[in-house]
Amino acid sequence: VQLQASGGGLVQAGGSLRLSCKASGMILSTFWSYDMGWYRQAPGKQRELVASESSGGRTNSADSVKGRFAISRDNAKRTVYLQMNDLKPEDTAVYYCNRGSFGSDYSLLNWGQGTQVTVSS
Repeated sequence: VQLQASGGGLVQAGGSLRLSCKASGMILSTFWSYDMGWYRQAPGKQRELVASESSGGRTNSADSVKGRFAISRDNAKRTVYLQMNDLKPEDTAVYYCNRGSFGSDYSLLNWGQGTQVTVSS
């Protein structure tokens, strides 16, 4: 299984980006059954979960991004998206997708390379 994140870049504060993460090497029904999340890791900090969507479509997000980030998924494409609006310099990080949900532990898939998001002030 491979998770390929894309869509990152350099953006000014207040701007927007849409990230995509495609899972390959996974049968459709398996992806469909997974709760999926977007994580980020800033320099010198631990990786943190910022948004998740359950297999049933329930979404949740960290307080730090609530109201600004929105996760969605297209199961037929085995792809998870993260719409990021009103970006702030503190959102600068490498973003990854993987299995995940707030308050739950998962057997994680192999982390892909992630996609760099840099927000300038």
